[in-house]
Amino acid sequence: MKKQLIFAACLPALLGPGLLMVAQVREKAETATPPIPVAEMAARSWLSLVDSSRYAECWDKAAGFFRSKVTKPRWEGMLGTVRSPLGKVNSQKLASAQNVTELPNAPKGDYVVIQYSTSFANLPSAIETVVPMLDKDGHWRVSGYFVKKN
Repeated sequence: MKKQLIFAACLPALLGPGLLMVAQVREKAETATPPIPVAEMAARSWLSLVDSSRYAECWDKAAGFFRSKVTKPRWEGMLGTVRSPLGKVNSQKLASAQNVTELPNAPKGDYVVIQYSTSFANLPSAIETVVPMLDKDGHWRVSGYFVKKN
């Protein structure tokens, strides 16, 4: 009987650290934010700058990889040439979002390829592709943007 009581008294001490570790892992899993929603928030925030013709500011808010590949003046010119003729955004609806770790001409990393079905004043049916990446500082920032007629 004494052996059973000693074992029962020691059981919480033996299991305590293990239970604590399980609780910490479970807490991290419950509080960890899935990448697609966070990346999509970053994409929407960035797109709001594009939609309001704030091209220099969207360059400033882009991923370091993006900024290393195109200068701010060149980006402003390219985006002005592509987006301005499309006119005002009438609607923008999430069509798809996919996690990927590899993209052509880009370093390996964490990316989310997001596509929106967008209607512009001068192009009623388009697909906008926005590619946020997990930047070196742990924040999701846009690393690519494309528009094509649907």
